[in-house]
Amino acid sequence: MKKLVMMLMMLALVLGVQAQELKVGDALPKFELNSSVYGQVKPADLKDKVVLVSLFATWCGPCQKELADVQSTLWPKYKDNKDFVMLVIGREHTDEQLQKYNERKKFTFPLYPDPKREVFSLFAEKSIPRAYLFGKDGKLIYSSVGYTAEEFQKLMETIATALK
Repeated sequence: MKKLVMMLMMLALVLGVQAQELKVGDALPKFELNSSVYGQVKPADLKDKVVLVSLFATWCGPCQKELADVQSTLWPKYKDNKDFVMLVIGREHTDEQLQKYNERKKFTFPLYPDPKREVFSLFAEKSIPRAYLFGKDGKLIYSSVGYTAEEFQKLMETIATALK
């Protein structure tokens, strides 16, 4: 019986560790993005940059609202800033699916595929949209789950501060 209890405690500990989500102060996970449209993004490309990771799905209503604000407000303001990188990642989507989606939406920022949730799983287990902002030191300085206009404004302010 003791062995069973000990095994269950170990299993709970392991599952608990896997279920943790990134929190402020955590390092940017190491990952690569590959897109036949936008090319490859490697960890070295993100060094010493303010990095926004935005995780979404094409079927997600709140994601559509957030991405509309990204297109109209955030991207025009920061797209030419050499110290800023924005990675918008389609959870469970392929390049082909994202191309069709973008034909409708007409976004001017890159959309990267994550068909097997390999990148998403480095940040969280569930819930979208998600935004993670990392400072130039590679540490998480802001995160949000879901979308509200107030949260988006807070993200904009945090980006501005991080780029100073």
